[in-house]
Amino acid sequence: MYNNSSSSQSLVVETEITTTESTNSESQISIQYYPEKEIRHLRYKLDSLLKRINKRHDFHGAILVAKKGNILYNNQVGYADFKKKTPLNEKSVFQLASVSKQFTAAAIMLLNERNQIKLSDTVTAYFPRFPYKQVTIRSLLNHTAGLPNYFWVAEHKWRSKEAPTNSEMMALLESSNVQRYFKPGRNFDYSNTGYFVLASIVEKVSGTSFSSFLKSNIFEPLQMKYSYVYNPKNDSIHENQLDGYRLYKGWRHLKINNTVNDAIVGDKNVYTTIEDLYKWTLGLNSGKLISQESLDLMYSEGETVYGRKVPYGFGFRINTEGQKIIYHHGKWNGFRTGLTKYLEDDLVVIVLEHTSYSAMTSLNKKIKKIIAENLEV
Repeated sequence: MYNNSSSSQSLVVETEITTTESTNSESQISIQYYPEKEIRHLRYKLDSLLKRINKRHDFHGAILVAKKGNILYNNQVGYADFKKKTPLNEKSVFQLASVSKQFTAAAIMLLNERNQIKLSDTVTAYFPRFPYKQVTIRSLLNHTAGLPNYFWVAEHKWRSKEAPTNSEMMALLESSNVQRYFKPGRNFDYSNTGYFVLASIVEKVSGTSFSSFLKSNIFEPLQMKYSYVYNPKNDSIHENQLDGYRLYKGWRHLKINNTVNDAIVGDKNVYTTIEDLYKWTLGLNSGKLISQESLDLMYSEGETVYGRKVPYGFGFRINTEGQKIIYHHGKWNGFRTGLTKYLEDDLVVIVLEHTSYSAMTSLNKKIKKIIAENLEV
């Protein structure tokens, strides 16, 4: 059940990743590991943490830690399938839940850089019947649009037995006459609705599905070969794709049932492995995918029309207390996910889990503390 393969690294390993458009040296991203001899004690400490949270807190998932572009730790613990007792491995594919939002934001920034959209554009420029006026793309990105919660709309207004897709939910918003929370730009309210609307704009402008757009513009260029957008209504289950579980009566793991909100993409439903997600962080931060100007916008706090800062950029939460931390957590149908970048330390921590683990913030602090106390490089 426990994979200790990461501790066997004895020298730096490099994997070249090239974009689909060019094979010159400027387009390559390297995945590198620290030599085992330099971090043997650190890996022992993280191995111990992984075993402990598996036993005490029912953690079944994976952790990857990297500093200055070098992977310090990459391992997993627990089961992929509890009925078959199949262990997790490096190719296990997790639902990212809300960590998916950064991919939606990057897709929007790609269209913006190509002059196909402007961040100041309103949703009605692309969907004239959209009932909420003066909602800009920028306000959707940083959660200041004030839109109603589509979860509630689907649960109370949707009449079909099958879950609605993005296009069906856009039509439902047009017809359901649900009031918004506030006028655009007045306040900050974390909104899954905003990000499904953004994915719908990507589809409208690109003329292709959100899934296809991410595949050709992000996953393939970064060689994220185990990554995809999954819609349970239209797509078949992929190899190594995990289900989400919850613990029942303290010992039995039950699969989470489907919900009416499962088929919406943009706010969730990106699936990936832990190493693919690390490739994403490398690609995003290297300038190979979007410009530095676009990245700075993604990593900068938004603000209301009154000038008040909000703790969210484009697809990322922003913590400016102490050192600046760019991060996002996800929670959906048993999956618990986290991607954190400590900018001053150039440290990336990724946690992916699929049995409703509930202590993501605490776990990140423990990992950060272990790194600080045991990394002698």
